[in-house]
Amino acid sequence: MVLFRKACSEDLPAIVRLLADDALGQAREVVSDPVDPRYVQAFAAIDADPNQLLAVAVDPQDEVVGCLQLSFIPGLSRTGMWRGQIESVRIAAGQRGSGMGSAFIDWAVERAAERGCKLVQLTSDKSRPDAIRFYGKLGFTASHEGLKRSL
Repeated sequence: MVLFRKACSEDLPAIVRLLADDALGQAREVVSDPVDPRYVQAFAAIDADPNQLLAVAVDPQDEVVGCLQLSFIPGLSRTGMWRGQIESVRIAAGQRGSGMGSAFIDWAVERAAERGCKLVQLTSDKSRPDAIRFYGKLGFTASHEGLKRSL
């Protein structure tokens, strides 16, 4: 049985390892002991912000086997609608295909609904076709073209 909960600072090394556990993550994340201070600073900012939820999935041995970040975003459009933004979803390789990822996304969607969000959105890198198919099976649609600009 996997449990989903708010992440605590002790989870940070495992979260960073999950973020780095694929080809894209290996190129942009830094796994080190101790954890790179930039992650520590980011965790503190996320943890202090009531509109952010960094969550983990933990197995019966209390090992972190998944993570995601859910942001609650207020907006003026759509009559002041709040939306949930899901980011940084990672599932440990040994757990993929078990249904845990679907359950974790459903859990995040429920948290967004509890906060009054009327829409949940996410992005996935175009180089991850399996992830895009996964989200499609969960009811997410590619209704918009996402654009980014690095600074």
